[in-house]
Amino acid sequence: MKALFINGSPRKNFNTVEALESAMKGAQAAGAETERINLYDLQYKGCMSCFACKLKISKTEGVCAIKDALRPVLEKCKEADILVLGSPIYYSSVTGMMRSFMERLMFPAGSYILDENGKPNNYFKNGKKTAMIYTMNVPEEALDAYNYPQILKANADCMKMVFGHCEELYICNTYQFKDYSKYDINMFKEEDKARHRKDHFPIDLQNAFALGKRLAEST
Repeated sequence: MKALFINGSPRKNFNTVEALESAMKGAQAAGAETERINLYDLQYKGCMSCFACKLKISKTEGVCAIKDALRPVLEKCKEADILVLGSPIYYSSVTGMMRSFMERLMFPAGSYILDENGKPNNYFKNGKKTAMIYTMNVPEEALDAYNYPQILKANADCMKMVFGHCEELYICNTYQFKDYSKYDINMFKEEDKARHRKDHFPIDLQNAFALGKRLAEST
């Protein structure tokens, strides 16, 4: 059982990665072989609308035809039983690198051919267990005001449509800076952020661990 964890954050040692690492440990506890990939280490673009994956004679087999630095990652995604995507939220969306990755991941795996039940006859008919982990500065009580549940749900809906399954984990009110005194900011109080990170972030990491374990146990 292979579980692939995709880091869509430019940081390699902060909130998103810490959550992904906890989810990886959970998957490992259930017997999965795990690997983490940092998207910001790679040079690639989003979908180029070449439609090579939709040709009648297409031999892409569910993987984007563009041969760039992302191609080996997409090959690994094809072989993985579990995919967990982690990203900070920038202005109501995942990072640009994560969005481009998702385009390249899902469009070739999806299909314009409907089966007898009127559902897309996607390439991965047996599905995959997938999840989205979001880290964000927004406090949990403000999620509805920013319409985040509705906006971000679209990502999980697309993953479900292509792969058959997707869970979501929101990690809110994250500690943005290691030293708030260096930044021009008065919207938040450092002591409040520090207190939340101390009291609640360990619970977030426990939830990430449980997510990874649950995905592996159900695969």
